[in-house]
Amino acid sequence: MPNSYYVPKGGLPPQTDLTTERAVFTEAYAVIPRRVMSDIVTSLLPHWPKTRLWVIARPLSGFAETFSQYIVEVQPGGGSDTPEVDAGAEGVLFVVGGELELTLEGKEHKLAAGGYAFLSPGAKWKLHNKGTENATFHWIRKRYQKAEGVDVPESFVTSEDQVKMAAMPDTNDTWCTQRFVDPTDIRHDMHVTIVTFQPGGSIPFPETHVMEHGLYVLEGKAMYLLNKDWVEVQAGDFMWLRAFCPQACYAGGPTRFRYLLYKDVNRHVGLTL
Repeated sequence: MPNSYYVPKGGLPPQTDLTTERAVFTEAYAVIPRRVMSDIVTSLLPHWPKTRLWVIARPLSGFAETFSQYIVEVQPGGGSDTPEVDAGAEGVLFVVGGELELTLEGKEHKLAAGGYAFLSPGAKWKLHNKGTENATFHWIRKRYQKAEGVDVPESFVTSEDQVKMAAMPDTNDTWCTQRFVDPTDIRHDMHVTIVTFQPGGSIPFPETHVMEHGLYVLEGKAMYLLNKDWVEVQAGDFMWLRAFCPQACYAGGPTRFRYLLYKDVNRHVGLTL
């Protein structure tokens, strides 16, 4: 099946639309529906001409603690020679529309839809749209947590098409994960993966664990359990779950349900309150 990714287009709803939406912000989770990602909530960044973005997660009291996530739209001729301002930040780029040229440590890479890049802290990189259409990508950033005696992981570039789906045990291939990083590679302190459910597939129990989650729905729809609430979500929606928030889901069909997943991994729990 060909890959499909939802790309926000901005704009504003007409004055005749109802105001009621599915947006939810609680102490345990948040849901940002795709309809609210309009022109009025976009942001701009220094040193990024012809570029706008939707900030869908950021470190904030009572919200995301370990990461930020942007949906970045780059017009033709836009981009940046100085994209990252924090030398301690690692990042993941995942392209959902158009084509971008990434220059990483002096080497050029073409990133089309499905293109994925891991950027090691301190990496030297540039990103530009040299095409004729807008290009859109997700940019997930985390302050890298060094561990004594453990090397910092190197940057790399790949694409979804180069990563096999791994089925979860006893699911008859209805629940699969594409892991861009070996889960046993202790150098990495975050995983950004793609999770896919076939219609009718499910997480059949309320997962409750220490990892903070960010989930952007790339395709399809589902009923998602967030804490005690069942919430209907669709392509273009974003969910944030704090650590230990119970979660489960049922893929609603008629197409598969897929999301880009962030979680923090592989490090001791800090003991500072």
